[in-house]
Amino acid sequence: MKNFQLSTLPKGSHIHMVGIGGISMSALARMLKHFGYHVSGSDRSETDATRTLACEGFNIHIGHTADSLKEPSLVCYTAAIPKDNPELVKARSLDIPCMERAELLGQLMENYKYPIAVAGTHGKTTTTSMLSLVFLEAGLDPTILVGGELSQIGGNYRIGSQNHLIFEACEYVESFLNFHPYLSIITNVEEDHLDYFSDLNHIITAFQKFTRLNSPLGCIIVCSDDKNAMAVVKDTQKKVVTFGLISKNNDFFAEKPRINDRGRTQFDVYAYGEKVTTLELFVHGEHNVRNALSAFAAAWEMGIDAATIKRGLESFTGTKRRYEKLGEVNGIEIIDDYAHHPTEIESTLKSAKAVSKGKLWCVFQPHTYSRTKAFLSDFAKALEIADIAIVTDIYPARESYDGTIHTCDMAILMKNGVYINDFDATKRYIQKNAKSGDTVITMGAGDIFKLGYSLLEEK
Repeated sequence: MKNFQLSTLPKGSHIHMVGIGGISMSALARMLKHFGYHVSGSDRSETDATRTLACEGFNIHIGHTADSLKEPSLVCYTAAIPKDNPELVKARSLDIPCMERAELLGQLMENYKYPIAVAGTHGKTTTTSMLSLVFLEAGLDPTILVGGELSQIGGNYRIGSQNHLIFEACEYVESFLNFHPYLSIITNVEEDHLDYFSDLNHIITAFQKFTRLNSPLGCIIVCSDDKNAMAVVKDTQKKVVTFGLISKNNDFFAEKPRINDRGRTQFDVYAYGEKVTTLELFVHGEHNVRNALSAFAAAWEMGIDAATIKRGLESFTGTKRRYEKLGEVNGIEIIDDYAHHPTEIESTLKSAKAVSKGKLWCVFQPHTYSRTKAFLSDFAKALEIADIAIVTDIYPARESYDGTIHTCDMAILMKNGVYINDFDATKRYIQKNAKSGDTVITMGAGDIFKLGYSLLEEK
């Protein structure tokens, strides 16, 4: 409901959230509660997130039924909720205002002086987390909304002052066009979410619209190593700040990334042609060097000094489901990673390969039929970096099966590929064949992480 304004709702009004257990929705629910609204919600199944919300005093309904709706003043829903959802149908029949999550967040962030958006196809959660730790180190008391769990803030959100809001700006269904940031980061731009976008040009156009929403007083920080990201800002009238690893002409440049004798990623940082510090990151891979460099640039442009930025970035040890080390069993290291796009998989597996002592195993669960179909050969090529790649059935998420794609199609393209459709069978296969010193990575945006935890039970 584009004409509805959250500001017209008096504090204490009831807001109902359809899909409240999602990583972004749960954070938004807590922010709304902080601003004085009464918040309830529903989700299709009980999860750790819904149980935690219930313990915090939120009224949570499991399952989507019309009876869950107790005539609130506003209904908020995620982009993944179908139009025929019974709660939305009832709300509209009663003329209750309904608002998509991003639109509501866009209105809520008008309360903040400096909204800082992290956009891009990959790296949003890691970059948002890195930047958040820098602002915390600087004592700036930021409000944080991150698409993953960051241990230093005890979850996926932090309520701070109304000066700085650091948040992820997702391009799916162009939801980031609801935001008006002071400063924006664009990590990269690639084909993805092709169940909504028609092609790469459509995606670039959406990002160009996003840049027009940036404050003329702030800036847009963009990766010059990515030609699509640079195409986005080619004709912008806003201030553009570049970062990258390829050209020393960048405003922010990382030189000589390497693994040092402490097992950390080390590189020199140049700002506007001058070396300002040397960073040591706990996380590996060139993609994380770029993520850190973009966060460095954003913090610098917001007036934070190099020493403080260094301390903040070097305190980052990762977020949940982003190359998360779950543990070790029988000498085999178990890692979980959220990668679900070929570029992410390639970067993660290359980083893992560089530090793995034995064979590198990857158990990949493709996410959505449309993405699997669009990138089938690219997935197969990226997964061949691993020594052994097991592929499981596709996690459908919001999509219905149309009979045109199967994970077997991917396994056939790979010289190291094995298709196993059952988590228990996959577990037995790994237990039988993996050796001490090997590394097993469970990978995907679905529920594949459960396999990693299951493997650790066999100590």
